[in-house]
Amino acid sequence: MNPDLLKIEKALLRAGEALEAFTAGEIDSVLKTGGDPVTAADLAVNEVLADTLPEPGDGWLSEETADNPDRLQRHRVWVVDPVDGTREFIAGIPEWCVSVGLVEDGVPVAGGIYAPSRDQLILGAIGEGVTLNGHPVAISPVTDLRGALVLASRSETKRGEWERFYGSVISIRNVGSVAYKLGLVAAGLADATWTLVPKNEWDVAAGAALVTAAGGIVFGLDGQPVRFNQPDPLMSGFIATAPGIEEQVRGLLEIPG
Repeated sequence: MNPDLLKIEKALLRAGEALEAFTAGEIDSVLKTGGDPVTAADLAVNEVLADTLPEPGDGWLSEETADNPDRLQRHRVWVVDPVDGTREFIAGIPEWCVSVGLVEDGVPVAGGIYAPSRDQLILGAIGEGVTLNGHPVAISPVTDLRGALVLASRSETKRGEWERFYGSVISIRNVGSVAYKLGLVAAGLADATWTLVPKNEWDVAAGAALVTAAGGIVFGLDGQPVRFNQPDPLMSGFIATAPGIEEQVRGLLEIPG
């Protein structure tokens, strides 16, 4: 395993140890500016990741750290979400994870997610492939969009943003965390996922690295590969899919090729 993946694995396992002090579904939260919840677990894991991941000269972007524009000058940037799916964590729904992505010159090159409630550790890097709990996995071999399993956002479906797809040929399953959905696609446990509304880089970076490392395709609403470590970390949206249905997905979503 390359040094970056070893570092990501160490950080995720340390985060898991920190999370043992908290119980999903039985934890208090407060609302941050903007209305998103945060818990003591988010902050504890953020501290562990910050202590474990960056080397001198690396940049840092985390949901739970004030943004420092110095990261824009860095070749390597760690993009992390200490608890992706905080709402699910608070509710006791086992669809949340710790998300760690490594971006080099705007490209996600390595990542890992750890979902303690599901005992799933997914690691991967470009040129290294992807593992689930130490076992090699790969993107789905699906070639037909009919019946393909697409993971949807719980919050987006509640807002009615997936209604247009209910009568289409795809099979839809609601799942919480963005990073967790991407990890499942990378592991070949689903065929695609997307969000057509803004998401932050820390939601997506690790999963984008995993999907790409597994042989999948990740692109933005403009049809182009997604780029990270941007001045504004709020992305317009993204699509992640198995390559065998990429063109069919683009057609369904009316995304240029």
